Amino acid sequence: MTEAIRIEELSKIYGMGVQQVLALDKVSLTVNRGEFVAIIGASGSGKSTFMNVVGCLDRATSGEYFLENINIKDKSDDELSYIRNKHIGFVFQSFNLVSRTSAFRNIELPMIYSKIPKAEREERTRKLLIEVGLSDRGHHMPNELSGGQKQRVAIARAMANDPAIILADEPTGALDSITGRRVMEIFHELHHAGKTIVLITHSNE
Repeated sequence: MTEAIRIEELSKIYGMGVQQVLALDKVSLTVNRGEFVAIIGASGSGKSTFMNVVGCLDRATSGEYFLENINIKDKSDDELSYIRNKHIGFVFQSFNLVSRTSAFRNIELPMIYSKIPKAEREERTRKLLIEVGLSDRGHHMPNELSGGQKQRVAIARAMANDPAIILADEPTGALDSITGRRVMEIFHELHHAGKTIVLITHSNE
């Protein structure tokens, strides 16, 4: 199978001198395209640090990282920004929606950064709202949505540029169990559609 993510001896150290914290210690991992992988660990075990490095939001201290066969190590900040926008969709526990922007515009935002023409991005946004079951909520602001609805908007936004890889950091952590199951069903639907998914969680369930 083709590799989506390949990590070799990856370490991340925070701080300097005697105040150093070893957050990741020579982690090696391969995720093939089309796999659904869960990274499970207790709070403070380095899961979010790992996600930030994999998502090109932070840089490793040492080791190698290949994303879709792209060597991430020597990329500039602008190049990493482009890679994030084109190759990765992010879903966070805290939703990270733009509070003063409608659900529709939140989903559309990554496509604006990608300079996709207005008609095309609006059509894709409408389709994504349908896919996550929110076709009648596009005009609502985040504060008018439930937690589960916010997370479904966040998933739709993660899919805006049709990325190959979805990174989800505790995506059900702020949701009740029934809503959390519905959100997980959406991830399984994305997986069956061919997306590579890496999910960070503290829950074995």
